[in-house]
Amino acid sequence: MTDLELLEQELLKPSDALISDMYKIEGDILLLGVGGKMGPSMAKLAKQAADQAGIKKRIIGVSRFTDTQARASLEAEGIETIAADLLNEKELAALPDAKNILYLAGNKFGTTGKEAFTWAMNTYLPGRVAERYKDSRIVAFSTGNVYPFTEVISGGLSEDHVPAPVGEYGQSCLGRERVFQFFSEKYNIPTLIYRLNYAIDLRYGVLLEVAKAVLSGTAIDLSTGNVNVIWQGDANEIAIRSLLHCDVPAQLLNVTGPETVAIKWVAEQFGKLLDKEPVFSGEVQSTALLSNASKAHQLFGYPRVTIREMIELTALWVKEGGVTLNKPTHFQERQGKF
Repeated sequence: MTDLELLEQELLKPSDALISDMYKIEGDILLLGVGGKMGPSMAKLAKQAADQAGIKKRIIGVSRFTDTQARASLEAEGIETIAADLLNEKELAALPDAKNILYLAGNKFGTTGKEAFTWAMNTYLPGRVAERYKDSRIVAFSTGNVYPFTEVISGGLSEDHVPAPVGEYGQSCLGRERVFQFFSEKYNIPTLIYRLNYAIDLRYGVLLEVAKAVLSGTAIDLSTGNVNVIWQGDANEIAIRSLLHCDVPAQLLNVTGPETVAIKWVAEQFGKLLDKEPVFSGEVQSTALLSNASKAHQLFGYPRVTIREMIELTALWVKEGGVTLNKPTHFQERQGKF
């Protein structure tokens, strides 16, 4: 393992606040859709926090596990894994009971042309899961895509803003929220809707995409000229700790970093670190998809990893030719077509 990978592991370790909260989270934790971008590191974080708290708690990850290496990596950390298709009613019913559900399942990329599957995953499945786990508390992952674009000078939209998603992906995610809200009140399920926008680590995310473009000399489209980002480790912590803030009716929580980050500025920072001159195209628009996460910061504090640390780490990763995931964010998309 390289020094940079070791540093990354340090930045993914549980904080004292998470370890303290783990004492208060009663029961086992079940992660549905653990095989995605955030699931593996979130499961490992929960396991580490429980171990360091000295409490016995099952951490169980459910996924189709088309990547057997990812499953083996989780099991090596003491995380129980179950291969299941959540859309298969028998397989869903056969899953173990758990007091705490982290719901990460969903479909975004490839929505165009697979709209029916996207709605099934994002809107139908939540109802089936809520029926199955009506005696649990649920943190349900959603997205800032449920909001409309807003003026950059607004500081981002807070949880009390009326959703107005652009495109079928965002609409289906709003559907997911509404279904969880309905079942929260029907069965008295403590629930929190976790609106994330955008998590990054060294292998994927907005910053990596900009860094790679700078390094290769590819023109960076500035039409969506501003974004929010948060380090994946911080986003994972907030998700787990949010189990203590589930309620009826379901709570809404924006999760992202405190800054409105200018893409041009990010590219210029990478230009200095990578000794490359960024290339730009397009004109910065006055609106962007931006979230105000001050409620999350009030509950959990500011993220531990800063924007400049994320930029510096990403630049080093790109320089060293670190492994990356082929999972672009499409943060430039303004028509909601994914």
